[in-house]
Amino acid sequence: MESRQTKVAALLAELAANYVQQEANPNPLITITRADISKDYKNATIYFTTIPEKRQDDALIFLKRIGGDMRKYVMKHMRIKHIPHLDFMVDYGERHRQTIDKLVQKTGTESTFGEDTQTQ
Repeated sequence: MESRQTKVAALLAELAANYVQQEANPNPLITITRADISKDYKNATIYFTTIPEKRQDDALIFLKRIGGDMRKYVMKHMRIKHIPHLDFMVDYGERHRQTIDKLVQKTGTESTFGEDTQTQ
């Protein structure tokens, strides 16, 4: 069973993605990958990636600039007692996963990501 905190974080990521889709230009393409929310629901971090990768600093500036408006958007669409303060970070974990996928494709080997590697 998912915890309330997990559900709120997932809904926050979805709302942030919808807002970015409406407000951002397609260059750079900003993708919201996930959100984390504190246990007291007062702070949330929204993680994102960009295409092209070189424009992630521009995207971070843009997201921080529209953070207040995004918070108002979340307030209108989310039924929660306290709307968290929003912070934004580049999702380096997703960026590394993409790099590994490219290397796997380039070498022609099979990925073992997500597979059980224990021998029985």
